Amino acid sequence: MAVGTFQTKRGHEARALFDQGLGCNAIAKALRVGAATISRWAEAEGLVFDRAQVDAANKAHTVDLAAARIRLAAKMSSAAESMLDAIDDEYLVYNFGGKDNEYAEHILDSAPVEVKRSIIVTAGITFDKLTKVVEAEGDPDEASAKSMLAELGAFLGVS
Repeated sequence: MAVGTFQTKRGHEARALFDQGLGCNAIAKALRVGAATISRWAEAEGLVFDRAQVDAANKAHTVDLAAARIRLAAKMSSAAESMLDAIDDEYLVYNFGGKDNEYAEHILDSAPVEVKRSIIVTAGITFDKLTKVVEAEGDPDEASAKSMLAELGAFLGVS
């Protein structure tokens, strides 16, 4: 779409959005055109987009992502802890079969070795990922988080 064509057909819409404080990408999205089209239009009109608004939006997005990582890390930690707490609990096994295709439940004293191994591997991966999240975030509670991770690592035999 040529700049001149854009000016005559959609330029008034773009200008109204610009006057509302929308950035280049937001205007492009609203008008379903490429950001380069809006950029060329703004340059032809002598308009300059406020980078402070974009910078603020980028910072807000970064904070949102950090909060999401922290929430996910907390869920991962809780799930790994629950699995490790239950590793030696009784383990229910279902069985189907026999000539009459009978259903049976068996309770084992603890989970089979392969299930325990899977839990420990999963918890170890969780430990590794949580350590990286804590290091990346530099959380004020970093010391307590690292302490908790060190305890989990000691339990798993990971250093």
